Amino acid sequence: MNQIDRLLTIMQRLRDPENGCPWDKEQTFATIAPYTLEETYEVLDAIAREDFDDLRGELGDLLFQVVFYAQMAQEEGRFDFNDICAAISDKLERRHPHVFADSSAENSSEVLARWEQIKTEERAQKAQHSALDDIPRSLPALMRAQKIQKRCANVGFDWTTLGPVVDKVYEEIDEVMYEARQAVVDQAKLEEEMGDLLVCHGQSGSSFRDKSGNRIAKSERKI
Repeated sequence: MNQIDRLLTIMQRLRDPENGCPWDKEQTFATIAPYTLEETYEVLDAIAREDFDDLRGELGDLLFQVVFYAQMAQEEGRFDFNDICAAISDKLERRHPHVFADSSAENSSEVLARWEQIKTEERAQKAQHSALDDIPRSLPALMRAQKIQKRCANVGFDWTTLGPVVDKVYEEIDEVMYEARQAVVDQAKLEEEMGDLLVCHGQSGSSFRDKSGNRIAKSERKI
């Protein structure tokens, strides 16, 4: 038995209606979701620390989340682990025509441009009329803002240099300060201006080809 089959068998036993683990049997997609997020962050932490022994274990924990979802879906007759593997394999082959088909790509920029073109075609097939339709609303706000900005940049709506972004950040700071200094502060308006400021901060990350969350994490590690 290979290790993947061993893991799938363990998961089946944990969820066995008669002899399984009481805790595992009680779980649902919704109750497992927070653990998935937690395990993802633990993977990222191990990477940041360059602790590869820890990373091996954390990746196993994250893989277990996928196996858990697959088992629950299989019990409901929706899909199984093999279907998940088939779906990602199909997607990777479809989005890498320069490797698996007759297309060609000379550099990473061409690869990314083709990737976005294929995603646009896939959205059209799903009747997603906006390039923003498939951006998850459950993403952390800064991350979602950056994904939105990236999609906008792909259709030509973007700052091309950092300077104008910094100017916009200063402009938004002035607007935040103006609202904060009012005799009677309009909380809704202040929150709106602070949101605009955070979006501009995210845009600066796009210009640096960096993630806002990564920069925040680096700063936190200095504390």
